[in-house]
Amino acid sequence: MPTTIFDKIWDRHIVREIEHGPSVFYIDRHLIHEVTTPQAFDGLRKRGLPVFRPDQTIATADHNVPTLDQHLPIKEALSRLQVEKLTENCREFGIELYGLGHPFQGIVHVIGPELGITQPGMTIVCGDSHTSTHGAFGAIAFGIGTSEVEMVLATQCLLQNKPKQMRINVHGALGKGVTAKDIILHIIARISASGATGYFVEYAGSTIRSLSMEARMTICNMSIEMGARGGLIAPDETTFSYLKGREFAPAGAEWEQALSEWRQLRTDDDAVFDREISIPAADIQPMVTYGTNPGMGVPVTGAIPREEFMDEKERLSFHKALEYMGLQAGAAIRGQKVDYVFIGSCTNSRIEDLRQVAAFVKGKQKAEGVEVWVVPGSRQVEQQARAEGLHHIFEQAGFQLRQPGCSACLGMNEDKIPAGKYCISTSNRNFEGRQGQGARTLLASPLTAAAAAVTGVVTDVREMLN
Repeated sequence: MPTTIFDKIWDRHIVREIEHGPSVFYIDRHLIHEVTTPQAFDGLRKRGLPVFRPDQTIATADHNVPTLDQHLPIKEALSRLQVEKLTENCREFGIELYGLGHPFQGIVHVIGPELGITQPGMTIVCGDSHTSTHGAFGAIAFGIGTSEVEMVLATQCLLQNKPKQMRINVHGALGKGVTAKDIILHIIARISASGATGYFVEYAGSTIRSLSMEARMTICNMSIEMGARGGLIAPDETTFSYLKGREFAPAGAEWEQALSEWRQLRTDDDAVFDREISIPAADIQPMVTYGTNPGMGVPVTGAIPREEFMDEKERLSFHKALEYMGLQAGAAIRGQKVDYVFIGSCTNSRIEDLRQVAAFVKGKQKAEGVEVWVVPGSRQVEQQARAEGLHHIFEQAGFQLRQPGCSACLGMNEDKIPAGKYCISTSNRNFEGRQGQGARTLLASPLTAAAAAVTGVVTDVREMLN
């Protein structure tokens, strides 16, 4: 019987099936950080349990860390406490920690791939919803809650019900100025922020196959923003080339054995999905969100929708979103003033993102009154950016290159957007207060964000590209 790549990985990781219940599901890699682990470790202590497989658990500090002066004590008391607790817990339970100052420190969903920890065919979990990022390598990766973090620490397993499956095919060549971020924002706007609820999504098609690994990670990262349990892309030569030679990737004879297995990870030609969608790449333009969920997005040349075709429930949430954002139905999104530009997060903080922005802003200056933060996703990304001289380009443009961390993606550290200010952001969520109480977030690609940084308003970057 033809099967999907998801089926193949899922079936290999079932420890035991429970009649009329969930399956006992084995986890290959458990990634942890400072926010969702303190209670989990306390639960182990209360039950007198060790971490079952500490060698399959990797920790880093990312959500609460400052992105300036990381050599100094963390100023915010709660952030400092959470990072200190992670250090103590990892020491007590024998877990490898890439904390502040470590050369491998960074956002958990950036360091896993760049270190070769993330590999095809794996099951990967983390107490963070954007764990779906790792699916770009042909892995089943998804976020879990604190009680589940404790379960994996104690048993290396989870109780899981198998989700439905969806395939989203994107075909054709992308237009000028259109990026992976625009692909996923287009998909979410098309099917809504709940359109993939209950599904695990496979992304396929010639457009997806043409993307780099870092671009694929951007797409899988935001699968959760349309309600999906996760997203994945079948591994191919692009995947293998990216992984070869990385710190924790197989080497020598083990590499050849791994390649042989990884090349089998594909969906069979006649496999059937519960739902399938096809999207022409030619339909995708640079995208910008206008509301308070990632599904509220329009092409940069478009206008904020009107309510004629909405039901009563949709109208209520639509009005609430526009009131919070200070925007009007029917208004053009292009030309909207911005106060802050944030280039970073687990969605768009890798070296390709920074290179793309630097290439665009070279020789240009940021607009007066706009503050621009460029936050690399890891120490390795930061060092690479400096080695390539990107920091000089950013400095000359008036952009601030900071130190690695989750930063202004979420209001858990010092990098907050002030109330009432507009931030065009390369992160993944635009919820009310996500970037700080009262902050107004417009999600976009790094290129679109860079264009807004230079002009001071939402701009069609295509008009500025040679």
